[in-house]
Amino acid sequence: MHSTSNNQEQNQRRRLHIVFLPFPAHGHISPMADVARLLSSSHGIKATVITTPLNVPLISQPPNDVVLHIKTIDLPYAEAGLPQGCETLTSLTLDLCDAFQRATIMLQGPFEIVADMLFPWVPRSAAKFGNIPTIVFYASSVFSLCASECMRLYRPYDDVSTDSEVFVVPGLPGEIRMMRMEVEDFVAKSEEPEFRSFIEEAKEFCVRSYGLVVNSFYELEHHYFDFYRNVLGNKAWHIGPVSLCKRDKEEASMEEHECLKWLDTKKPNSVIYVCFGSMSSVPESQLGEIAMGLEASGQQFIWVVRKTKKEEEQEEWLLPSGFEERTQGKGLIIRGWAPQVLILEHEAIGAFVTHCGWNSMLEAVSGGVPMITWPGYADQFYNEKLVTQVLRIGVPVGAKKWSRFEKDDVKWDAIEKAVKRIMEGEEAEEMRNRTKMLAQKAKEGMEIGGSSCSDLNALIQDLTMSCC
Repeated sequence: MHSTSNNQEQNQRRRLHIVFLPFPAHGHISPMADVARLLSSSHGIKATVITTPLNVPLISQPPNDVVLHIKTIDLPYAEAGLPQGCETLTSLTLDLCDAFQRATIMLQGPFEIVADMLFPWVPRSAAKFGNIPTIVFYASSVFSLCASECMRLYRPYDDVSTDSEVFVVPGLPGEIRMMRMEVEDFVAKSEEPEFRSFIEEAKEFCVRSYGLVVNSFYELEHHYFDFYRNVLGNKAWHIGPVSLCKRDKEEASMEEHECLKWLDTKKPNSVIYVCFGSMSSVPESQLGEIAMGLEASGQQFIWVVRKTKKEEEQEEWLLPSGFEERTQGKGLIIRGWAPQVLILEHEAIGAFVTHCGWNSMLEAVSGGVPMITWPGYADQFYNEKLVTQVLRIGVPVGAKKWSRFEKDDVKWDAIEKAVKRIMEGEEAEEMRNRTKMLAQKAKEGMEIGGSSCSDLNALIQDLTMSCC
C-alpha cells in the first residue's frame, strides 16, 4: 500500500512543470537556477528557465548537467529607448509581459511559475493563461523582508530628530537597532517616488502570490520565518542553502587550483577573505584605506579587486605603491572573478569582509566563516543587523550611509580594528564557534529529514495538489 502511494506521488511529480523567471542580475539568476536544478535533479520535476541571451552564461551548467531547459526572450530595447544589451536594473522599465507570453505559448502542457520578486507584472501576464499558481522567489533573507515591512507599517524613522539617532524597529523580534541614514532613501526620505512605487508593488506581489520561496534555512532565522508566517500571515518555504547542492557538481579550474593551493599552505582560520560581490564597486580612495587597514592588521588575506566601469579602460588596478611587494606571501590579490564558494569552504579562511549581499552571506555561513560587514544599499543594512545583532557572527566595519551610488567611506584604522576583533581573542573564537554550528545546521537542513528538505517537499506537495 505504501509502495503504491509512493508511485502515485512520483507520477504526480512527473507531471509538474515549473517555469522560472529570474531577474537579470547575477545575484538573482544564480540562486534561482540552483533552485530549478535542485527540483529537477532530485525530484523529477521539469524545470524551464526563461531568460535573455546575454544572461544565459550566468546559468552555470556543471559537466553533463542536462536537467535544465532554457528558453530565451528578446527584450524590447528600442521601444523602451534603451541601448541593445542593457539587461541589468534598467530592464525594470521594460514591459516584459508580451515577451514572456510569447515564450510561454511555446511551452507544452500546464505549468507553475516561480518569479523573482522584482517582476510584479507576472500575475497580470499569468492571468491570461488561466489560474496559474505564481510563487515569488525572494533573493534575500526573510529577516530583511520582515524588517522592511515593519519599517513600512510603523515608520520609526519619522520619530527621530537626526539621521544618526538610533531607534528600535517596532514589531520586529530581537530589538533591532538602526539609524535613519541606514534606511533606503526612497523610504525614509520619500525620494525617487517612481522607484518607491515599484518597490511597494514588488512587496505587494510577495503578499498576493501563492507563497514565497527563500534561499535560507529555518535554524538561521527561525524567529523571522515564524513572524512572516504567523504574524504577517503569509506563506513561505525555506529551501536553502541551495549552493550546498551545486558544490558537489563543480570542478575547480586551473586558476582556482592555484588559489586553493596558496590556501593549502596556510594554517586553519588564519586568512581574511575580502570581496564585495559582483555588483558593488570600490572607489580608488577606498582601495587605499583597505590596503592600509589590511597591512596594519598584520593578518594574511585574499583580496578580490574588481574594476569600476570608469576603471575598465585602465590596464591595472591602482593599489597603493609597493603594497603588493610588501605583502608578498602574506597576501594574495585576485583581479576579477574568484571561486568564492570554494574559498569560503577552505579551512584556512578565518573571516570574510563582505558587502552583505545575501548570497555571499549565506555562503559564508555554510562555510562556517564569521563576517566583517560593510553594507551599502538595497537590503544590505538589514542583512548586517541579522549577522551582527541577532546571530552575533560578525562585526560591523562602520559603514552607516545607505547609498546606491557612493560606498560609505571607512578609514583604514576602523578596518584594522574590525580585522583584529574578528581574528584575535575570545570574542573571535566565540563568533567562529557559533558560525560553525550554523554551518552544520545548514548541511543538516539540506539532508533527508532536515528542515529545508522537508519544506521543499511541502512546496512540491502544495504544487502537486494545485495542478491536479
